[in-house]
Amino acid sequence: MRVLDLTDELARQGARLLVGLGADVVRVDPDDRLPEAERIHWHAGKKLADEAALDALAAEADVVLESGPAARLRGLRPDGSSRWPHAVHVAVTPFGLTGPRRGWAGGDLVLASAGGMTWLGGKPGGQPQPPPREQALQLAGAHGAIAALLGVLAKDRTGAGQLIDVSAQEAVAATLETGAISWIHAGRFPVRNGGVYDHVAHRIFAAADGYVAGGYSGSERMWTDLLAWLAEEGEADDLLDERFADPVLRWAERPHVDEVLARFVAKRTAREVAEQGRARALPWAEVASPSQLTGNPQLRERKFFVSVDGTENAGFPWNAPGLPRPVALSRLAEGGWGGAPREPRAARGSQALEGVRVLDLTWVLAGPYATKILAEHGADVLKVESRHRHDPTRFSPSMRLRPDAGPDDSGYFLNFNRGKRSLALNLRTEAGQAVLRDLAARCDVVVENFSPGVLAKWGLDYESLRELNPRAILVSMSGVGHTGPWRKAVTFADTLAAMSGLSSETRDPGEPPQGLAFGLGDMVAANAAVLGALDLLARGEGGHVDLSQLEAMAATMGPAVLDEGRDDPRTAAHPNRSPHAVPHGVYPAAGKDRWIAITAQDEAQWAALRDLAGLPGDGDLARRRAAEDEIDAALAAWTRGQDAAGLAAELQAAGIAAALVATGRDLVEADEHLAARGFYPTLEHPIAGAVRHEGIVARLSATPGALTTPAPLLGQHTEEVLRELLDLDDDRLAALRAAGATE
Repeated sequence: MRVLDLTDELARQGARLLVGLGADVVRVDPDDRLPEAERIHWHAGKKLADEAALDALAAEADVVLESGPAARLRGLRPDGSSRWPHAVHVAVTPFGLTGPRRGWAGGDLVLASAGGMTWLGGKPGGQPQPPPREQALQLAGAHGAIAALLGVLAKDRTGAGQLIDVSAQEAVAATLETGAISWIHAGRFPVRNGGVYDHVAHRIFAAADGYVAGGYSGSERMWTDLLAWLAEEGEADDLLDERFADPVLRWAERPHVDEVLARFVAKRTAREVAEQGRARALPWAEVASPSQLTGNPQLRERKFFVSVDGTENAGFPWNAPGLPRPVALSRLAEGGWGGAPREPRAARGSQALEGVRVLDLTWVLAGPYATKILAEHGADVLKVESRHRHDPTRFSPSMRLRPDAGPDDSGYFLNFNRGKRSLALNLRTEAGQAVLRDLAARCDVVVENFSPGVLAKWGLDYESLRELNPRAILVSMSGVGHTGPWRKAVTFADTLAAMSGLSSETRDPGEPPQGLAFGLGDMVAANAAVLGALDLLARGEGGHVDLSQLEAMAATMGPAVLDEGRDDPRTAAHPNRSPHAVPHGVYPAAGKDRWIAITAQDEAQWAALRDLAGLPGDGDLARRRAAEDEIDAALAAWTRGQDAAGLAAELQAAGIAAALVATGRDLVEADEHLAARGFYPTLEHPIAGAVRHEGIVARLSATPGALTTPAPLLGQHTEEVLRELLDLDDDRLAALRAAGATE
């Protein structure tokens, strides 16, 4: 697949992910303003061509991946159409190609703020903070890569290219877990709390020599086995009291439970807690720094790291057929297209994934997020579930969001399972397992996030599945992968963030790490799983995507493996400073806990901001850095009494990157731009009624995706699916019911 890379920081990650699939990627910009470590990370494996050959290269490209402010895109005509209509032309812009803010500017901080992610980070009472390592930009890039493959699959159906609109703000807004949907369902929104999950009993604890992430949510076994560990060591305190067997009371007394755990952890080294946790199949992990990643035995065993002319760098989220591991790449060097262009595959349908059938064996967040993306673009997603295996997003009271909601109208479940059909199968029965195998034989893609070994017990490991269905694609979404010394590790989003190096970088200078208060890692892994599945669909091949969520997270650490010792201008008082811009921060605005993000991305933006706000200081970045304390103080004094949304609009009108630090309520109720783009569409649910949902990120102009149906009731489509796919009659269905197979 030939990819013309016209990306800036907004979608560099997308081009890099396509390199990881084995695409032939050519740039026309050497990006030589980047520090060497960043240039190696973002551009290794690509070729560099002359700018003068742009149109000739585009004429032979399958995909043009372009990013930047809409007004600067080289591939758009004045009327907004593509200069290269034959190609799949993906345009990743800060706020999208339509809507009242289509001309707004923004880098990572501004987009993380406009999309609602900055609001979720930081300490209570302090400045809101986005996740480290420019996660907003990396999310935008990942959705750009997904859009590219969706466009390629659509071109197989229509024979034509199309323009695809990806808004970085929407890529962030779709990645908040409960950040916005809590407002939709419960009229409240999460507030930053230093990295403590609102609905999962996990956090970071101080060990004797470092930090660990862990907790006691999940199945009841997680609690009982943790309690047994504490009791063995004589440190269970009063948690052995029978009343703590009640999960509702345990949740209500979480501060006390956490206090007991904190004392337990503080007496042990971080490695000891992590190793004991893995041995007991409990979700605990050491908070590792990026410099420790190259020594991680799981990552080394799975050959995660990429060699770039002999230098080790973070690798890709999966072992792709187009670029199998171990991977060795060269630095960006002159060259053009290599082999022949991609041969289109014959397909039919009006949506990119129409006719693709997906067997969804996932639960909680990462897997359902991946399969919802497939459903949005036309795939028929069959969600297998049961009252015997409680998906917490259906059954856990803390995740239902809606007041007095039950399993069928849980707000969390509704958002991440729309557009799917629910099939109730009790996989504890032999009959249920037999039906599952019959269904797998008739599906194109199987997605699962069981612990390694579970599918094999049911005769559905990849070798067995291939015998049933030679062209099937199996996407496995385990925490650390199906191979390696840690393959049996039990993981949650927070433990994966800890292992990957991300949690380590949430610390303010001189302070402990905070962690994240939402499941960013789940959605990063979901995006990677979607890419793995789409890659094989585009190739027309079956295969096993053995996705490690740890590797997906580590791949979003940017050049951290190469440049952890970089100059860091942040301070505890100014945690949002950047080595690339001054000013770059979050500043107080009028009202209680209201904030505005402002960055001067270049000299022109600085000059405009200086004149508008009457700021001290002058000169280039180095001289502004020397006066940064003075500049930040003056800017905070200027913003403090002003309305954040109105001031952001004023600054953007002057060409300055700025945005309100949006809460979930701001996004859903007050963001005129998201409203104009219809980002929170409404679906009618039979119990919950009219409910808004987070929208679709990749907007394909010729073969658009759609939110078609609300999330299903438990087992709503069981008989329908079994009749349709397996041709079962009334007698056979009755026998399955009698055997308890369809509970």
